[in-house]
Amino acid sequence: MEQAFDQIRRYIDKHRKPMLSLWEELVNTESGSRQLEGVEAVCNILRRELEGAGVKTRTIPMDNAGSVLVGEWDNGSTKAPLLFIGHMDTVFKEGAVKENPFRVDEENFAHGPGVVDMKAGLVIAVYAIKALAELGFHERPIKCVFAGDEENLHMFSNAKAVMEAEASGALAAFNFETGYLDNHFVVGRNGGGPAQITVHGVAAHSGLAPEKGRSAILEAAHKIAAIEALNDIPRGKLINCGKVSGGIGENTIPDTCTINLGIRFPTSEIKGEILTALQSIVEHHTVPNTYAELDTSRLMNCMDTTDGVMALFGHVKKTAADCGFGDVDCFRVGSLSDSGITVACGVPTVCGMGARGEKSHTPEERAEVESLFQRCMLAACAAYTLQDDFRDKGKEVNK
Repeated sequence: MEQAFDQIRRYIDKHRKPMLSLWEELVNTESGSRQLEGVEAVCNILRRELEGAGVKTRTIPMDNAGSVLVGEWDNGSTKAPLLFIGHMDTVFKEGAVKENPFRVDEENFAHGPGVVDMKAGLVIAVYAIKALAELGFHERPIKCVFAGDEENLHMFSNAKAVMEAEASGALAAFNFETGYLDNHFVVGRNGGGPAQITVHGVAAHSGLAPEKGRSAILEAAHKIAAIEALNDIPRGKLINCGKVSGGIGENTIPDTCTINLGIRFPTSEIKGEILTALQSIVEHHTVPNTYAELDTSRLMNCMDTTDGVMALFGHVKKTAADCGFGDVDCFRVGSLSDSGITVACGVPTVCGMGARGEKSHTPEERAEVESLFQRCMLAACAAYTLQDDFRDKGKEVNK
């Protein structure tokens, strides 16, 4: 094992310049979630790099978003694959690169839009596979699944369903999202996102025939009071009625009203509580002859901290010690990611495998350059040593 680790280290050290060049190319290729041409350009860059390493690639087009890129490194093994997941889009608007191009400062931090969230992680994933290919690794296949619209929660596409299908049957997953400066890896994330209730009533002239009207806004008000009463902040249960719109004017009884909700939940159990309660509120009406519809299609699953997740982190922790990376720890965070998709599919996942950085989603976003190489070393070594029985071994590490 030590010899393999040394070979992986030498490969990464030898390819520092190409890794930096790829990082720069990706960052300077703008790919905001709605910049579909830019997302496709990033996708094509990654296809070029993956295919150069012997990875078979295919793209799954989305009607209103960037494609999902799937790369399959079939090294002859019939074992369940290890997933490398991530996203190709950023939160930044067109023109951001002109004002903030990729650059490395005197403190050896890299800057640029999406430099750590998560263009660095894509470089790490690609070069981890390249290092393993150079080593002649044949233990198991590795499958990359990179989404084109994670930053807007896949709200315009069916990428979540595609990722669920592609994750099916995998042994485990590494998500190359932003790494934390203190070397804590993510083993749990909240779920949530936007939801909407549309209330339908009966329009009428408020002066001439008010008795014929059924106010959708009044019915929405009853529902809002019931929804807000569900909140349990200490448990992480949040349903925020953040925007309400309806009606056309004070002289018309409104026949429609929409309630835009912001939902957060730390566990699948609390998610179930929320959805059950919302459905009950939607089905019940106080104002006669009104009805409502609930749309929760844009919610993201939480990343539950399962036994499998902790066992996989145990494997990463042991590998970090064995390969010289150093001591690591784990924690839960409140933000969303596609790790919720894979964990909900029964695939243990460790998130935050990307470069260490900070200030994501801001012009000050930055990443520690040296961590690009360190994290690539860790990912490749953890993939190399992952065994089918990692769950049992992980329990020993996490005692």
